[in-house]
Amino acid sequence: MTMTNAIQRPRPDWVPAAGHQLHRTGVHFDAIRIQGVRGEQVAARLIAAADGDAGPVVCEALGFRWMYFLLPPGTAKDHAWPLGVQRFGGAGCRTVTYIGIPALDGNTWPLRWYSEPTPTAPYVDPSRLRAALGCLTL
Repeated sequence: MTMTNAIQRPRPDWVPAAGHQLHRTGVHFDAIRIQGVRGEQVAARLIAAADGDAGPVVCEALGFRWMYFLLPPGTAKDHAWPLGVQRFGGAGCRTVTYIGIPALDGNTWPLRWYSEPTPTAPYVDPSRLRAALGCLTL
């Protein structure tokens, strides 16, 4: 397949065309971060509840294997999050945080999409994420 006849998927302007880029939280999105296996379990529940269209979830392949759930900008602060869940972005944050965002295709290691943004789910719904966290048995 040549580049001219490749099927192009729509992507938000904050998703790079190739590789990965750092983006500041609170501008294009807020982020909720959950570590390792717990993050994977929450993501799996979220995706199942959304029939596969859960919105953008980025995972790291190295280290703590963080899962980043990307919410609409300014919405992470509107919810109480349980222990072990970290919130980035929005008003009231005293630090500036950058999240690595991979391209939809190609070599993006050590980042990858666990769930991609879609036209119908450009962001993770905070209420659905909270429900997925509430269903989790630790």
